[in-house]
Amino acid sequence: MTRLCVCEMCSCGRHRCTHQTTALYSKGGQSHVVTEYSEKYPAYKGHTRSKSLKPQQEYKAHQNSMEGTTTFRSDYVPYKVMRRPEKPQAEYKPKPGQIDLGTTYKEDFNQHDVQPFVPSRPKERVHIINAKLDTVPTYKEDFRQWEISRRELTKPDMTYHPPTSKFGNSTTFQDDFVQKGLAPRESYKPPNFAKLSSAPFENMTSSKLSYVPHPVEARYVKPPEDYKPSNEPFQDLTTHRKDYQGLPGQLPRSCKPEELKVASNMPFQSNTEFRERFQQWPVSLPEVHKSMEYTSPTAHMDMTTTSHTDYIKHQVQPFVSAKPFLLPKKSSRPFQGNTTMRDDFQPWVSQRQIPIRKQVEMRRSSGKMEDLTTFKAHYIPHHTQPSHSFKPHNAPLRSDAPLDYDTMYSTEFTPKKISMCPASFESPPGFVFDNCDDQGHRFFRKLTSAAVTETPKEMALIA
Repeated sequence: MTRLCVCEMCSCGRHRCTHQTTALYSKGGQSHVVTEYSEKYPAYKGHTRSKSLKPQQEYKAHQNSMEGTTTFRSDYVPYKVMRRPEKPQAEYKPKPGQIDLGTTYKEDFNQHDVQPFVPSRPKERVHIINAKLDTVPTYKEDFRQWEISRRELTKPDMTYHPPTSKFGNSTTFQDDFVQKGLAPRESYKPPNFAKLSSAPFENMTSSKLSYVPHPVEARYVKPPEDYKPSNEPFQDLTTHRKDYQGLPGQLPRSCKPEELKVASNMPFQSNTEFRERFQQWPVSLPEVHKSMEYTSPTAHMDMTTTSHTDYIKHQVQPFVSAKPFLLPKKSSRPFQGNTTMRDDFQPWVSQRQIPIRKQVEMRRSSGKMEDLTTFKAHYIPHHTQPSHSFKPHNAPLRSDAPLDYDTMYSTEFTPKKISMCPASFESPPGFVFDNCDDQGHRFFRKLTSAAVTETPKEMALIA
């Protein structure tokens, strides 16, 4: 019966047997230095490692003994220090006899017997009478509420009344200023109009004379092809489905204790210490004091006051200011604007000095300038017409030949079946675990056709 290792059963190249630890990580005297490099590449004799010329980073300690002498130790001379003797304290000896604790206050002060203070005011007694209190204060008896009417004002009416006539005083500016109309100035700027010519425009160019139009073939339009689904089944196998194996498991149990409801059939005792000790006393509602209804007096109220009775009204005119109004005075005499400055200063008649210029040798013409240039003389205006574009239209070029869409990938590709690697299972189907050697290789025995009991799903995955 054949024995196969996981490394030999693997068909994808991703599964290897878990080897034991090497000599670098081994514990104890046993060493298992088994790697792929040591298996494929044997060791050669006579080959030594080149010696490194890099100096070793090691601390070189000083071999001689260290002298612990310093300048302080060499210069310092120790002296013997004695403790200063302490002064002995004398023992306390109490004086014989008694202490005289008498003071001048005690000698001059005569103590008298003093009785506690008794107040002469009798204690206030609260007389509680159940009868209704029917008393009227002096304020209610003396004061009677009267109807008050508004008094007329004795102050004369001093309100300002604006005049009804129109104010007709003109100012000096209005009298001296004479408004004149503004006349617009005449513009000497020539009109900016384009001068059109009646001659036809010559629009012939070298491009129009030399260009020869050629017929353009219509662009080939590829007919759309109908979609044809593939006959091959869809391969929806992913790495997660390939590597994942659904193993049945149990849900984790909760460590939280169960919450048991504590219930009792006994009736609830609602008595408290406050309910037992508190005795409810009858309480009467407080009486609400009703106010007396107001009754208006029948007699007429005298609203006169001493000021009103003693005041004598006089016919007094409103105060008129004795100061005359400052009205502008107009005079028919001409205004004398002469001042000492104008009288003393007499302006002289001054003429502008003619600048001294060099005599012009060339005489200027006095006639009208003829502004006709050679361009204006030889230029013949023509009517412009828009040039016709001979550029071909930007239409797509289409061909009647069919499109060759075959590629090297579509012609050379051969579909292959995806097989499941048997080494990916914990126990490969069709094999039984035999043993494991010292190097860590796991060996499986292949079962015969009669002993194979595999599920259809595993057989389909292997196929």
